[in-house]
Amino acid sequence: MASEEQLSAIKGAKVLMVGAGGIGCELLKTLALSGFEDIHIIDMDTIEVSNLNRQFLFRQKHVGQSKAKVAREAVLKFRPHIRITPYHANVKDPDFNVDFFKQFNVVLNGLDNLDARRHVNRLCLASGVPLVESGTTGFLGQVTVHVKGKTECYECQPKPAPKTYPVCTITSTPSKFVHCIVWAKDLLFTKLFGDKNQDNDLNVRSTDASSSSEHAEDVFERRADEDIEQYGRRIYDHVFGYNIEVALRNEETWKNRNRPRPLYTKDVLPPQPVEQNGNKDKASKTCDPTSVSAMAYLGLKNPQDLWSLKENSEVFLEALKLFFLKREKEIGQLGFDKDDQLAVEFVTSAANIRAASFGIPLHSLFEAKGIAGNIVHAVATTNAIIAGLIVLEAMKVLQNDVKSYRMTYCLEHSSRKMLLMPVEPFEPNKSCYVCSETPLTLEINTHRSKLRDFVEKVVKAKLGMSLPLIMHGVALLYEVGDDLEEDEVANYAANLDKVLSELPSPVTGGTILTVEDLQQELKCSINIKHREEFDEEKEPDEMVLSGWTPALAAEKKTKTSDNGPSSSNASQAVQPEPEDDDELEIILKDPEILSAGNKRKLSDISNTADSEVSRVTGEMQAKSHVEADDTHTDTAMLDGNSDISKKKRVQQ
Repeated sequence: MASEEQLSAIKGAKVLMVGAGGIGCELLKTLALSGFEDIHIIDMDTIEVSNLNRQFLFRQKHVGQSKAKVAREAVLKFRPHIRITPYHANVKDPDFNVDFFKQFNVVLNGLDNLDARRHVNRLCLASGVPLVESGTTGFLGQVTVHVKGKTECYECQPKPAPKTYPVCTITSTPSKFVHCIVWAKDLLFTKLFGDKNQDNDLNVRSTDASSSSEHAEDVFERRADEDIEQYGRRIYDHVFGYNIEVALRNEETWKNRNRPRPLYTKDVLPPQPVEQNGNKDKASKTCDPTSVSAMAYLGLKNPQDLWSLKENSEVFLEALKLFFLKREKEIGQLGFDKDDQLAVEFVTSAANIRAASFGIPLHSLFEAKGIAGNIVHAVATTNAIIAGLIVLEAMKVLQNDVKSYRMTYCLEHSSRKMLLMPVEPFEPNKSCYVCSETPLTLEINTHRSKLRDFVEKVVKAKLGMSLPLIMHGVALLYEVGDDLEEDEVANYAANLDKVLSELPSPVTGGTILTVEDLQQELKCSINIKHREEFDEEKEPDEMVLSGWTPALAAEKKTKTSDNGPSSSNASQAVQPEPEDDDELEIILKDPEILSAGNKRKLSDISNTADSEVSRVTGEMQAKSHVEADDTHTDTAMLDGNSDISKKKRVQQ
């Protein structure tokens, strides 16, 4: 039972929840039942069918409605006397500024992406409001407390970025199924159904590209006298047959690799399409465009079945046909969506056909969807446990009980007879560029990289700034905002396409840039170091940002990359998208193992404890994704850093 002091703090608290998904539903329920009476919720998402298996406040009738609003209505049915204020909006909207955050006693995060979490962390620092962060992935979970000046902030330790893959690997030499998924999703799907004006590395990537450019140039355009069956087969023959043959001409590429096998429809399918056993009417007459299914037409029912090459080819052609026959108005503006059944079928079949060509094991639609959508399947019980731990930490924060703050890790298997591993929080990292304003260093080719590259790949993608302002001394190089004059907008737009060394105030080696986000009230300095050459495989962006953590720790933590569509002139890497569901980030940091509720000093951690941490870390890493070697989401980077002497616990 809560004490009188705790009850008083709870009833008088004004709480902000960010996120009303898997953790958010459990959290709102637990807050309401624990006595909190003034709760505000921000969530921009609407309810999807896939949410219903664990987000228990929602029902089938709520699909398509605001998560925040429906969650409020559901909880008020059993706690009608409390105040719940929902916001169906993005937490990064200008309305949710520092002044907005200052009205709350504590902020509780149940977010699903790195970008939004960094944004909330910065607003909490600027407003001086404590933040309780959380995350789950499968059976694993964590809760951490971040209080300005007392504990490390959310960004004191660098977070992994999603993994990038060099374009040449994706288009020419795939060796893993995830490479085939990225090719099918970000290149082929986009080429056929997305923005026609977007540059795309799909056609041919070989030394013979110039001689075959005429052949490749118009292949994706449907000819006037061509029916959809003929068009589909021509696309199939081009991407799985002709392009592979062109790639095989480069003998040097295949000296130490297995040679791929060109695939043509005449070798895989009968000359004329045949009627299938599926329900054609059901596949064609559905009201929801995103539920149109090639599988239903072909009589393929189980998404966990492994399709043969012939079946994959049939799904590929049928899915392409259905897009043109049933969803023609969407073509030209489509992007991959893991909840779009036809898109998932197309990407799965295309990836499997390519995998067959390169001798890579095939995957079921269920497995392919998990990889393409970066899905780590959720466990409702984990969400409930984590929500309870969030509320416990919130109670400590409201009473300013710093000595009792804990970072708690939820484990799948017991460690030292514990499934919950509590850890004392660490002090702020003096090298953190967010809460300690430590300068950063950027290695970049200032004669080749443009200001646009710096803004998109560093300022926005790596530093997480939404409305950046960039200065070189007193010269303003770039700014965004609604209050700019037309000539200023034009001037900054022109600067974006200039090479750094050719800007009005040239940026070269030794330059110090000041980057600021007025909404987040965050400012940092970046020392520019000119560098001529970069490793295409390891440094595809041709930029290396460092300085917010010791070199040793940085090596351990740089395992993945950024997300976004690829094009030949905009990026040298194809980047997978982050997961947009509610399976969140798990970061295991040097935990002190607490026995029987008693704290142990850092110096008392034994070798046995260190090995136990390593065991737990390894276990969590193994569970973090379908393909552990190719985790390409920001939702499951599990970091066990053995260099524990470099961190300090919060002084008590």
